[in-house]
Amino acid sequence: MLELAILGLLKEQTMHGYQLKKRLADTLGSFWQVSYGSLYPALRRLQREGAVEMIFPKEEVGRRKNVYRITEKGEALFRELLERAGHDASEDNGFSIRFTFFKYLKPETRIRLLERRRAYLDSRLANLKQSVAAYRERIDDYTLSLMNHQVAATETDIRWLDDLIAAEQRQTGAPGEPKTDTTKAPRRAPRARSRTRGRRGLPEKESA
Repeated sequence: MLELAILGLLKEQTMHGYQLKKRLADTLGSFWQVSYGSLYPALRRLQREGAVEMIFPKEEVGRRKNVYRITEKGEALFRELLERAGHDASEDNGFSIRFTFFKYLKPETRIRLLERRRAYLDSRLANLKQSVAAYRERIDDYTLSLMNHQVAATETDIRWLDDLIAAEQRQTGAPGEPKTDTTKAPRRAPRARSRTRGRRGLPEKESA
């Protein structure tokens, strides 16, 4: 998961280790803390795979810093890691991190992955409700409150996913949300018959 985040940030700009750690902390801080002890081994693994490379900007003066940038192989690896979101939809943190980089996916891929995540949450919600019903009479009020909170949070996540899926479908014209056809010309209003003309377009005779 850390490799995905590193590649995603390096797609935006080249960075040295300190900058990368700070950006990772800003991006992933709510999910986990990234230390130098995990960052640099991950960078070395990506270097061995040819996914990132070091460059040394000429304008830097004094102590030289290792600046990292993504390679073409890294771009391909990034897309592969990003599209795996649907295969581990049960990983809350993993899905959230991948969602950070959803802008790099095609709309139809985003829809597919969002629908997989929604299916997982549907299953989780059913299990939570079943647990609440089974243990309601045997647990204390605090535990019951926590379980109800989990039910409400999952329902909120499902509504959020529904809104995202609907928005993607409107943009792509996917089934269920057909695009409005704006190429058809508007129907013309029927032309009113002239009062000064009779049958076959001849002028009507004036009455004596």
